[in-house]
Amino acid sequence: MPETAAPPRILVIDDASLVRRYYRDALERAGFRVDEALNGIEALELLLRSPYDLLVVDVNMPKMDGLTFLRTLRAREEPLRAVPALVTSTEAGEQDRDSARAAGANFYLVKPLSEDVLVAHAAALSGWRR
Repeated sequence: MPETAAPPRILVIDDASLVRRYYRDALERAGFRVDEALNGIEALELLLRSPYDLLVVDVNMPKMDGLTFLRTLRAREEPLRAVPALVTSTEAGEQDRDSARAAGANFYLVKPLSEDVLVAHAAALSGWRR
């Protein structure tokens, strides 16, 4: 039987504990490995210590918001700046999507997210086939 690849590591970055828990539970049920950060500063510290296959990033957070985090990350050296980012927000305007893309988002989803949508996008952006 062929050896299967290890599940992707996902870093969920959101200041809301309930959102982090919901994302973690959904992604772990689907087989992903998940870590959490409360804001962009904490996320950068984690990324400097360990590689991730995908970032799930909230826009509105204290200390360092999601768009500032992405601009900072995308200005770094490889491989950090190449990590795919799924941005989530309650803001649904086209200008919000455009701002996220300009900051370095690979995809933008409006909250609330269903578990199926989150997992499907995480699998697609991380390149993982379960």
